[in-house]
Amino acid sequence: MYTGKRQKPCCLCGNPETATRLDIPPRAVQLLDNSGPIAWQDIVGEVSIYFCESDWETVVDLVLDAGMSPLSRCNAARADFDLREDFEAMLNAVREEPDQKPLEREMLEESERVIEEYEDADNSEVRALVEARVVTWAMEDLRAEQ
Repeated sequence: MYTGKRQKPCCLCGNPETATRLDIPPRAVQLLDNSGPIAWQDIVGEVSIYFCESDWETVVDLVLDAGMSPLSRCNAARADFDLREDFEAMLNAVREEPDQKPLEREMLEESERVIEEYEDADNSEVRALVEARVVTWAMEDLRAEQ
């Protein structure tokens, strides 16, 4: 029986012992390595990517110091997400293609709030800031591609 998120291995190195999880919008799957065969339109909810402790340190440096997104280096096969077809099989009913815009808007607004709060008060946790910047950059990249 499905009970929620399943912890996956590190999306960079495959280490099964992970320390940190980031959630990204479904459309951002396109920015992950090996994402070609994944129909992001059929993803229900956010996509979670996990990092082992040593790779997390690298990701923090990459995002906060170098200003670069790690998504292109993350393997989509190690991401955790639910597909619409999985729900259809479980519920024995066909569902319409999900509208991802409200989730994307919510995640982007939350990311902007975290970044602003961090810059103003410097009281956000580093994980939240890294996730906020990755989500913001992903949405900017995807808007530029349209």
